[in-house]
Amino acid sequence: MVSTPESDADLVRAAQSGDPTALGLLVSRHQAGMQAVALSLLGYGPDAEDVVQDAVLVALSRIGELRDPSAVGPWLRAVVRNGARMRLRRSRTVPVADLEALALPAADPTPEDLLEGRSMRDWVWHAMGQLSEPVRLVTMLRYFSDVSSYDQIAALCGIPVGTVRSRLSQARSKLATALHETASLAHDDAAALTAARRREAEEALVTAGRGEFSDFVREHWTPDAQFVAPDGQVAGGREFAVRAMDRDLSAGVRQRITNVAASGDVMIWEADLISPPDDPTHCPPGAVWLHTLREGRTARMRLFHPRPALAAA
Repeated sequence: MVSTPESDADLVRAAQSGDPTALGLLVSRHQAGMQAVALSLLGYGPDAEDVVQDAVLVALSRIGELRDPSAVGPWLRAVVRNGARMRLRRSRTVPVADLEALALPAADPTPEDLLEGRSMRDWVWHAMGQLSEPVRLVTMLRYFSDVSSYDQIAALCGIPVGTVRSRLSQARSKLATALHETASLAHDDAAALTAARRREAEEALVTAGRGEFSDFVREHWTPDAQFVAPDGQVAGGREFAVRAMDRDLSAGVRQRITNVAASGDVMIWEADLISPPDDPTHCPPGAVWLHTLREGRTARMRLFHPRPALAAA
């Protein structure tokens, strides 16, 4: 007996329920039409390829918004058309489109909100793991943290803005391919990893408050770990990190973890910094702890302040 291919509507409903394989099948089924739209507006070349790749990522994040499952083909082609038209309108000096440019109004959910379906989310993070560490880092910062502007990413990573743009372009291209190629594979539980890393971040602050941050650092940092100051210079190792934390605590500064993103050998902690009541401008309002891991332990940690301290009245 010859099996009947699943309809577009069946595949859309499966994708909306969190089945990444269904979305991969939909993209494969309609890719020729998507490419035709891109070529008709942009001609042959990398721009046409880019907008199709962007459309795949937009479809990943917005498939849940499609109200008529049977209309997925026209919807995918419309996403490509909108992306191509936006690219035509863009300044030649900004050659890289991104998910936000193609996709969502400011009031829409964050990328993590959009990717909340468990299997779909695991699929995305598995594909992210196929990217090289430098490319994955800028992608995580751009789409999964508040350090999302090109200037901030460049400052935190110590690279030119042009390199940020180039790496994000690589990420879009490679991620679109990886998403398609890894849809049917078994994936690690991304939620479990993120939850474990968040517990680790919160444990760090709790132990620091008890005066035991040195114990935490010895357990979770490698012996030769480097602490990189906000100016990008290596300030010291584990002992320096402990002294810096103790100094802030003695000054009355407290931290509260607001977000954690983790993938392979990269981990990002975002925290509010709370200045003492009698010195409200003591420190900047927030901090990012960027960890580079080796065998699960921090080998390099860079501290970054996305926003400057408030000016004294």
